[in-house]
Amino acid sequence: MSSVIAVPDYAVEPRVDIASRTSALVVVDMQNDFVDSRGSLCVPDAQATVPVIAQLLQTCRAHRMLAVYTQDWHTPDDPEAALWGPHAVAGTWGAEIVPQLAPVPGDVVVRKVRYDGFYGTPLAHELYRRRIDTLVITGTVSNICVLHTAGSAALRWMRVIVPVDAVSALTEFDQHAAFRQVTFLYRGTLVPSTGIAVLD
Repeated sequence: MSSVIAVPDYAVEPRVDIASRTSALVVVDMQNDFVDSRGSLCVPDAQATVPVIAQLLQTCRAHRMLAVYTQDWHTPDDPEAALWGPHAVAGTWGAEIVPQLAPVPGDVVVRKVRYDGFYGTPLAHELYRRRIDTLVITGTVSNICVLHTAGSAALRWMRVIVPVDAVSALTEFDQHAAFRQVTFLYRGTLVPSTGIAVLD
């Protein structure tokens, strides 16, 4: 059974200012299994976000802003395999971050076993010790790992910003649903990637 419903309104702001010293760019799960067409759980639009995220990383590093990566990291018998099939298995090609977005020295990489980048990881510690209070969250999948990570950040009273052209979902519905939740439930800000102004 299917039905047609209108997507509730959500705002996309033209510009947002962030402070380089108290902000971090988060790249969620941009790994071969999710981005590469040969991956076990390829998200169709993920590849299109790679140059957008690469540009954000370039801007981030030019301003000496923290870059954080989450990396799905599962054992072969992980319970998530029953939901999605084997994916991002530890130590495999599929679990590697795509080479176009590879971390560099000084970046933070946290490996996670669930959707949420904070769950069971040192992410909160790494952010708090650097006095980070604003996260620009990019990556895939918008309504799963991106949204759960954004939600956990918001529940810690962090400011959440999502560049709409730097995240991808499995379906158009999922993308709209994620954007609605980011703005409505977590009071985050949606913005085009080119609308993010980093202030030193």
